[in-house]
Amino acid sequence: MLLPYPAIALGALLLGLLAGLLGYSAPYILPWFMISTATLASARGLGVGLGAALVSTLLLLLFPGFDGVAVALLLLSALLAHQVGQSLRLAHRRAKHLARAQKLLAEALEALPQAEDRETLLRGLPERLAAFGEGGHAGVWLPAQEGFRLLASVPPLALETIPPTGVVGRAFREGRPIHVPDVRREPGYIPAPGHQALAELALPLLERGEVVAVLNLEKSRPFFPEEVEGLIRFAQAVSLELSRLADLEERRLLAELAQRMQSAATLEEAGSKALALFLEVLHLEAGTLWEARGSRMEALAYQGVTEPALLQVIREGLPYGLGLAWQVYETGSPVFTARYAEEARVVPALKALNWRTFAALPIPTPGSPRARRVLVLGQREERLWRRAEEEMLLSACRALGLGLERLTEKARHEGVNRLFLNLLEKPLEELYQEVLEEAIRQVPGSEAGSLLVLEGGEYLFKAAVGYDLEGLKTVRFTPQGMLLWYGRGEGEARRGEPRIMSVEERAIPEISHQTAPPEVIDTAGRAKEIQANLCLPVPYKGEVLAYLNLDNLHDPKAFGEDSLHAAHYFAAPLATLLHEAKTRRLLEEAALTDPLTGLLNRRAFDRHLLEELKRAERYGYPLSLAILDLKGFKPVNDRLGHAVGDLALIKVAEALERERRNGDRIFRWGGDEFAVLFPHTPKQGAIAAAYRYAKAIEKLCFGEICLGVNIGVATFPEDGATPDELLSAADTRMYQAKAKGLAVVA
Repeated sequence: MLLPYPAIALGALLLGLLAGLLGYSAPYILPWFMISTATLASARGLGVGLGAALVSTLLLLLFPGFDGVAVALLLLSALLAHQVGQSLRLAHRRAKHLARAQKLLAEALEALPQAEDRETLLRGLPERLAAFGEGGHAGVWLPAQEGFRLLASVPPLALETIPPTGVVGRAFREGRPIHVPDVRREPGYIPAPGHQALAELALPLLERGEVVAVLNLEKSRPFFPEEVEGLIRFAQAVSLELSRLADLEERRLLAELAQRMQSAATLEEAGSKALALFLEVLHLEAGTLWEARGSRMEALAYQGVTEPALLQVIREGLPYGLGLAWQVYETGSPVFTARYAEEARVVPALKALNWRTFAALPIPTPGSPRARRVLVLGQREERLWRRAEEEMLLSACRALGLGLERLTEKARHEGVNRLFLNLLEKPLEELYQEVLEEAIRQVPGSEAGSLLVLEGGEYLFKAAVGYDLEGLKTVRFTPQGMLLWYGRGEGEARRGEPRIMSVEERAIPEISHQTAPPEVIDTAGRAKEIQANLCLPVPYKGEVLAYLNLDNLHDPKAFGEDSLHAAHYFAAPLATLLHEAKTRRLLEEAALTDPLTGLLNRRAFDRHLLEELKRAERYGYPLSLAILDLKGFKPVNDRLGHAVGDLALIKVAEALERERRNGDRIFRWGGDEFAVLFPHTPKQGAIAAAYRYAKAIEKLCFGEICLGVNIGVATFPEDGATPDELLSAADTRMYQAKAKGLAVVA
């Protein structure tokens, strides 16, 4: 064990005195006094060394033989020892400080893992590092909208916030430690009231690579380089611990979310449970899970919404394009903001209530070009979002999306099962509308739609949502016309392959005008408003029984692979429904069909005339009809027999069918009389068609007898407004044609 410096100095002094008392000469006494003086000067500095030299000089006077040279030697030994010991004394003091600092840092590091969350960890740092202050302070600063706010400090500071221009701001912006040895020379230094400091050290604290806080220390003496290095390493350890806590918080959230999703039976229940968890973990006020349904965002679930104005928004939904939810729907990118009022898309009710902090995140849906569901969380107070929070929410949204997708599939199965059960209970005409409405509910991107069913070789509108069904019923489509609209091959239609069409790729109104009258399809069918269409052919045993059209009137990118997947669910119930309907319809058509010619009979004519006349009155378009009476049929029947007469009627029906325009309806009125209805056709158009029919009939000859025809034409509204008035006018003109020997009279 080494002796302390004072003991060495005292021992040397005593030995010198002993040598003198024993009668030794000066050369034996002086060296011991020089050792004593040098030891004290080396250990305590020049002042103490000079004092020791003075004491030694006085003691030397007790012995003879000493002169000024001895005094000079004592002073020289004090001076030299002081210079030699100066660096040793500094090193010794530094070693003591560093040992103390290392001990403090070690204790602080040991305490880091004991913190249960980031708030506790950050609040505890100033207390653990307070001993470093030495006349200054230790504090933790968090970023705020206009600078920084004080989270904790030891000793307490009168400051609550500081601007971003100081040393703390530099450390935050640059993401590196800032050491200021002399704050008097630092123009950006922000003094704390009541505290005097010489040196400042600002240490950025990182969480997953992002600066989330600044640990700031000030003291009345400079920091040793080793202290700075130790504190930097301590800040790095704190950053690692912050990242670990963030990872732990995310894992806990995902585990709890998975458990809640597993226990949810419906989409609404799952949304409510997820929202409650997010608000609890993030300490936010309110949240809503929005779902895009055509032209509106509807609230699937909400939590924490109490203001009447906001509840009204929840009930009514968000119109297309209004609010951050629609922005996320379109872009698929999350939005985090602490200044809601400055965003491009805001909900007026929220802005009026001065809500500031919001997060709007997409809930991923496989195969979707849009964010079908959007999570929105918020609070009134301004709050900056940390990267770890953003990443945690994005991970949670991915997990939430998987849970919601499972429940969505379940809801689709339940909806289809209900349709099958209703097949046994409801009239078929009602089920058409019900199937269409269920498809719009279940197929992502849908907001309107129609169902066209094959009847008598043509496709007719049987159900519509968002359109005028009565107006659409006036339009009929041939199989070729429907394939033109479908835009793909007949083989794909028979396999029931759905297709998507967007105005960004094809001109939907132009295609519609090629298959239906523009004045109907643009008004009743709103063709010019359709932005995207999903068309599903519904085949049964190789025949396409129907086409299901689902439309979006706002977004060209509304449909995606997820929409096609969902549409497939409705192919089977629709095919079953339509096959059943076809069977029933065939029985009904047998009563409305002439068994010889296959044309509709007089009973069917009366029904269709009344229906078409009502539509013409409602929508203000013309309706024409023609009564045809064959010439030469009686001689064929009398001379050639009834078999040839029947054949003549069949050939007349075939000739009329060949000349029939799309939309015309031909009937065997009875005996040798026929009738034709011309929807959307003024008188001149009907006359032109009647002449074509007449020429086709005049080409029919049986033996030496050729047929002819007399046709009377009448048009709504100029010739009458009721079925009887129109029939009377047409019948009168038919007899006029017969009397005058003309083919057509109108």
